[in-house]
Amino acid sequence: MTFIRSTLFNLAFYGATAVACVLCLPGLLLQHKGFLVIINAFVTTIYFLEKHILGLDYEVRGLENLPKEGSYIIAAKHQSPYETFKLYLLFEFPAVVLKQELLNIPLWGRFLARSEPIAIDRSRGNRAALQIIDGAKRVEKENRALVIFPQGTRVYPWETTKDKPYKSGVIRMYEATNMPIIPLALNSGMFWPRRSWVKKPGKVIFEFLPPIEPGRKSQGLLKELEENLEKATKDLQEEVP
Repeated sequence: MTFIRSTLFNLAFYGATAVACVLCLPGLLLQHKGFLVIINAFVTTIYFLEKHILGLDYEVRGLENLPKEGSYIIAAKHQSPYETFKLYLLFEFPAVVLKQELLNIPLWGRFLARSEPIAIDRSRGNRAALQIIDGAKRVEKENRALVIFPQGTRVYPWETTKDKPYKSGVIRMYEATNMPIIPLALNSGMFWPRRSWVKKPGKVIFEFLPPIEPGRKSQGLLKELEENLEKATKDLQEEVP
């Protein structure tokens, strides 16, 4: 039954994405609010398919740890495509740190670019670090949430930080701005593993942890972030039956 549900969902998901990329092309010409309506409609449709075909829902914990106003940095675990489709449901207009080559994907890349992300060209060495800093300063002025995946890629639930270590980009952003870091733990990989056709029913948990307030010395912060986020993520994974 899980395989059948997954197959039905995957067909519906890829079909809906292809149709949306074509039908929503005029949205690229709309103003900011109009574009957000289109994006929200798309991610809401995907959520509907997940919930009613896969039986996969989600829960959010720790909302009290999010600032009531101003910009902030969300340092999130990244286990699955699942969380990327929830960013516009969790935040109004987040700026996501991503690989610049994603903007080259036909049609889909145009929508990514329209969402005003922080696109990083990793091949450019020191220039990539400047892109991170400049992007963080821009987002701070725009009063948007900034989402970065500190490990830089999706990881399987069983992979350790030795396999996929935390990178310093999140700390560079913290140093260059007056934004707090809010760690975001999740367990999406237990239900929607990366590169897997089969998805499982259940409930993905998103948990916002207490913030790292601005103004602290950066020495040791990356290790602190890693330890807190890994522990919380492990606890969420162990909740899954």
